[in-house]
Amino acid sequence: MGSNLPGTGPYDDLSLEEIRMNRTRILLADDHNLVAELCKKLLETEYEVVGIATDGRALVRAAVELKPDVIIADVGMPLLNGLDAAQQVKQKLPTVKIIFLTMNPDPDIAAEAFRRGASAYLVKTSAASEVVASVREVLRGKTYVSPTIPREMIDLSLWQHKKLVDETHKLTDRQREVLQLLAEGKGMKEVAAILNMTTRTVAFHKYRIMEVLGTKNNADLVKYAVRNRMTSL
Repeated sequence: MGSNLPGTGPYDDLSLEEIRMNRTRILLADDHNLVAELCKKLLETEYEVVGIATDGRALVRAAVELKPDVIIADVGMPLLNGLDAAQQVKQKLPTVKIIFLTMNPDPDIAAEAFRRGASAYLVKTSAASEVVASVREVLRGKTYVSPTIPREMIDLSLWQHKKLVDETHKLTDRQREVLQLLAEGKGMKEVAAILNMTTRTVAFHKYRIMEVLGTKNNADLVKYAVRNRMTSL
């Protein structure tokens, strides 16, 4: 058992401000407020929760602004899915640790998460203690996977060239962003406003996406986005 005697704790020589500044900073990202708030209450006694983002694009902005040490994010989020958001964040903040907390137990998706720079992959049906355990593990430079997901299946997927991965990588990052927004039902003008481009450029991207994927209509695009876990619809 640890001692509570004065002069024996790890922070005894630090001021309250220094203690606050030395606490690990965590950014949460989930479009379900209840999940995010539960995670916040679970973590804030030991760590500093610096913010909550409710979509993938907000996550990227918040990460750049707040510079957290750890990000806990859902895979399926509106406007920009968690996998693409994580990849963008890792490009801007290479040292940040990313933990995915999702309903999806698919080993292929878990493997893709690690390919995008994740350090841990948890399913939301896991015990609450797993969230805290995963943070501790990634801060030690290790990886963590929910016990309900066979680790060997993730390892296998990491070494195999899956059709899911191959198809998705046919598209550029910008095309993936356009595709997700279109699949979520956004109109050309809405997509243009979100991505800060002209509607003509959006139309061009849509044409190229359909050409690359061999799709013929919007329904096919939606099916593709859902099948490849680019949207949670």
